[in-house]
Amino acid sequence: MTEFRLTAQPLTAEAFRPFGDVLDTGLVKPRTINQGFANRFNDLCKVDVAAGEGAVNVSIFTADPRPTPIAIKMMERHPLGSQAFIPMQDRPWLVLVCTDPLEINSYRLFAATGRQGVNYSRSAWHHPLLVADPHSHFLVIDRNGPGDNLDEVWLPEKWTVHAFANRT
Repeated sequence: MTEFRLTAQPLTAEAFRPFGDVLDTGLVKPRTINQGFANRFNDLCKVDVAAGEGAVNVSIFTADPRPTPIAIKMMERHPLGSQAFIPMQDRPWLVLVCTDPLEINSYRLFAATGRQGVNYSRSAWHHPLLVADPHSHFLVIDRNGPGDNLDEVWLPEKWTVHAFANRT
């Protein structure tokens, strides 16, 4: 059995660019609105859901932590649209992506702050939500409509992939 350990690096727009967008108000200059009582942060990501008569779907996911060390057994992607995850609480979480689920050297693990979201590009391979705290809530913007918008790849049984947050 081959064992792989992935350690999280900080989530940055540049490092995550091959997989999609980082949603972080610190990366965008706000526009003052509502008579100066609010700021609007525009164009945080490209919502790409129109393929095959798709429509925007807004939902809330509630996630719980997986046992540690986190065993990674599968990766998924959505070939018909993007998928954005925006934390609704200020809790850190992990983002695991890859360019090829069967090529371990293509995996990247990111530590997201509770103030950072991600928008996975159409067909970007990623792991389902990885959270540290029970009942972590996320606003999710993705595609609703006809067609099969989920591909899953289960990793070879001879692999054991463990994900870790960088604790430094």
